[in-house]
Amino acid sequence: MEDEQVKPISLKALVDKESKKVIFAESNEEFIDVLFSFLTMPMGTIIRLIRNRPPTMGIGCMNNLYECIENLDVQLFRTEACKKMLLYPRNAAADQCRRLKLNVDETEPLRYFLGEGGHCPHLSHYKDVICRCGECINIEKFLPEKKCLAQDRGVFVKEMTRFMISDELRVMPPSTEETLSLLLNLGLIDGMTTEECNLDIGIDEVLTLLKISLVSKTPLTETFLKHNPHRVGPKYFDMATILNLNGGTSIRCKGEDFHDQAYSQQIQEMFPHCTTWVCSEGNAHRTWKGCVNHLYNSIHELDAEQFLKSNEHKAMLLSPKLAPNFGYENHPLGIEEDKHPQYYYVFSGSKLISDESIVPRREFQL
Repeated sequence: MEDEQVKPISLKALVDKESKKVIFAESNEEFIDVLFSFLTMPMGTIIRLIRNRPPTMGIGCMNNLYECIENLDVQLFRTEACKKMLLYPRNAAADQCRRLKLNVDETEPLRYFLGEGGHCPHLSHYKDVICRCGECINIEKFLPEKKCLAQDRGVFVKEMTRFMISDELRVMPPSTEETLSLLLNLGLIDGMTTEECNLDIGIDEVLTLLKISLVSKTPLTETFLKHNPHRVGPKYFDMATILNLNGGTSIRCKGEDFHDQAYSQQIQEMFPHCTTWVCSEGNAHRTWKGCVNHLYNSIHELDAEQFLKSNEHKAMLLSPKLAPNFGYENHPLGIEEDKHPQYYYVFSGSKLISDESIVPRREFQL
């Protein structure tokens, strides 16, 4: 993704000149949507995007696991698609995230394949899959893109809504009370050392903010003012608390099977989503090195009817689902898998569509 192809988002920020800290920033829905989208990202996507980006800092050991999967021979997996599913996991909210002003996830859109004979009623997102009926599914069909009206602004947040964002990623409606509270917490009684400034945010800044939000309590300051105090890499991802490994356990993912080894279950559990376990109530007693939990709690406290597009969008952020075909039965973390919409194949025009209202009678449902 090229920065020059995407216009940056501009923020207004209040900065303390003496301590060189961002006190808070103010933005409309464009930047808030980007922030909120962090909570929908699969773990594999986050690691892929930030592992080689500056600044150099410890983010746990998930990057090591990712590199191990990269280096494993594809022959150790049931199919090549299985390995790709782990390295490029899909976001269940991908349709929403593609509408972001700054979308950092470069995962390619879903592809759709039907049987070569035209008689198989099954649809696959992977080429050369052999259906249970024996037919090879390898003919690609294209689903028409949904048209978005130019005036339809806002992805998760209602259009023309403004918010304050504290340095630790607490998102709140702007108010004098909140402004004074943030100033007093920093000991800025008279505001004599503060000044307003404009911040331009592009793809690079979003990726840096995503990385620093995992390990710092002041990600706005460290991202935009380049104020990076020395840190010892924290043990942020304590995986022992979320894994439930049984030696030799066999797992099966819908659509594709993984190799039957103990590490398969470990990989599948770690990579779908970080938000669900990082911010869950069961982990509330832990002292997180980053501040993603503040972002999560902010959404939890927001009135969906007043500030968000719908209650469904709020649930999408607070309880992100696995993308379709990325789950398996009896998942120990209890993360729900999203469902595919119904697709229809129109024989007369050899078209794949998802809008039932324009399906001719007696056409194929997939």
